[in-house]
Amino acid sequence: MEREFSAKRVLLTPSCTHSLELAALSIDIKNGDEVIMPSYTFVSTANAFVLRGAVPVFVDIREDTLNIDEQQIEEKISDRTRAIVPVHYAGVACEMDKILEIAKHNNIFVIEDAAQAVNAKYKGKHLGTIGDLGCYSFHDTKNYTCGEGGAILINDPALIEIVEILREKGTNRSRFLRGEVDKYTWVGVGSSYLLSDIQAAVLYAQLEQIDDIQKARHKIYKKYIEGFSDLEREGLVTLPHIPSDCESNYHLFYILTKDENEREDLFSHLRINGIYSTFHYIPLHTSEMGKRFGYKEGSLPVTESISSRIARIPIYPSLTEEEQERIVKSVNCFYKSRKSKSFV
Repeated sequence: MEREFSAKRVLLTPSCTHSLELAALSIDIKNGDEVIMPSYTFVSTANAFVLRGAVPVFVDIREDTLNIDEQQIEEKISDRTRAIVPVHYAGVACEMDKILEIAKHNNIFVIEDAAQAVNAKYKGKHLGTIGDLGCYSFHDTKNYTCGEGGAILINDPALIEIVEILREKGTNRSRFLRGEVDKYTWVGVGSSYLLSDIQAAVLYAQLEQIDDIQKARHKIYKKYIEGFSDLEREGLVTLPHIPSDCESNYHLFYILTKDENEREDLFSHLRINGIYSTFHYIPLHTSEMGKRFGYKEGSLPVTESISSRIARIPIYPSLTEEEQERIVKSVNCFYKSRKSKSFV
């Protein structure tokens, strides 16, 4: 990954959750610090910082990419803000130039949650290599997997040794392995954030085929866009959008329905036809934990709307053309049926 992604330092971890925790530890997050992030993300994005006593400050998302709305970040910054955590949803990059500009102006860190974005790019740069730190996931739901695993990308040279010590139980064992010291010892706080060799071997075999896997997913993604394009033109659904300066890794495919009731009807229709489709994140700010931080429904309207309307459609490299054609046909039949009923 260091070689192929032009990353300064990459260390494997047991999961992306652990990578995020390492990131929080490495920038010395403390009780009362604030960390800006989207609410439309997995719980690990927030938990990694909440575990250190920080307060998550949620920002609404963009309707086109479902990423954090960079135009709303600056107004959420206070004198307690320590970091911005952009989450690259579905392998599509956040507007990183603007986010980096805001962070630099306010002297705060940028930690990329690139769990879904391994091998995706923003203006030619691999996601995860742009902020001060980046975090990858190799969970079994991801494009490249070893069952459960992750990586932390250290892009600020000043943080490399800090992360190495934290990851190796608070020792300078990494320097020992490089021959820089003749023995290693306890030099700071830390824990065991190491991926097993067996899992690393499984992952390496997948990374050797990284381009082939991405091409297969891209082919399926394009066929979905073509298959559902008439529905979008008629204003019946909204399809994913990839900005021109972004190169996706095609992690997810989804459609946005008119409302939640329509989505639930679509789910039922697909399941009757042997096709599994599902929702995605329940916004963190509307969760039980989110309410403890003072949030309530209505706080982030775009996030709440997207969460209630998103329907994820199967996408994985071994999906056959026949299976995909059945999915496309089934979704189109659902909307054709609804249209005909509306004219009765």
